[in-house]
Amino acid sequence: MTTQALTLGPSGTYSHRAARAVADDEDITFTESVTSIIESIANGEYTHGIVPVENSIEGSVTESLDALAEHDVAVVREIITPIRHALIAQDEPFDTVASHAQALAQCRSYLEENYPDVELEAVASTARGVQRAREDDSVAAIGHPANAESDSLLVLGEDIQDRSSNATRFLVVAPADQRTEAGGKTSFIVYPNVDYPGLLLELLEPFADRDINLTRVESRPSGERLGDYVFHIDIAAGLYEQRTQDALTVIEEIAEDGWVRRLGSYDSETVV
Repeated sequence: MTTQALTLGPSGTYSHRAARAVADDEDITFTESVTSIIESIANGEYTHGIVPVENSIEGSVTESLDALAEHDVAVVREIITPIRHALIAQDEPFDTVASHAQALAQCRSYLEENYPDVELEAVASTARGVQRAREDDSVAAIGHPANAESDSLLVLGEDIQDRSSNATRFLVVAPADQRTEAGGKTSFIVYPNVDYPGLLLELLEPFADRDINLTRVESRPSGERLGDYVFHIDIAAGLYEQRTQDALTVIEEIAEDGWVRRLGSYDSETVV
């Protein structure tokens, strides 16, 4: 069966680079909404979706987390992409730097030091910023240096991100029936639908008691009422492990008035 992957576009985004680890270019389709990616996977329109969930500097992509809580899908793979930002333009001078809001934030120090007077314009993706620079010589873009290859654009600055450790974490999602218990990491979502002192401690203790490392814990508003939260939890253990199953049994008892969604277990890889 051909893998039909849906990811953030247009062509040339970091999401596109991650998607190439999943599908061939001719089988990759682009959209500009993370929510629509996860909806399309849940509806069976595509076999795989690639969504950003976390950046090492700017933190979580909340739209992705909320969509994962809203739709029943499986997480089948994790892809880590190191972020290499370049300043790309037809030439100097330019009046505006256009890129995704996170890319602009990740290069804040470089821009303040070298181009303190330019206007910053947030667009839907780094690739969209490159398109703006291609069409308008008064606009520069921030994107991967490869975006300037075979083009009229020049790389005016390379590796301009404020921190060399910058990386983005993507999840590969698939229809819920593709969920697996195999893999070294597991993601799940908990909606306790209760609130009392010590609740969060009770949710975390079953993992500490079984020597399971929590790699991420994050709360998001449930949308039901003020002060009511959904918890996104990642652990460094697979669902195939008895200790994981035992911990989740305790979690499901705590959340008996709500729900627990096991997104699945998966392995991680890095795509440069």
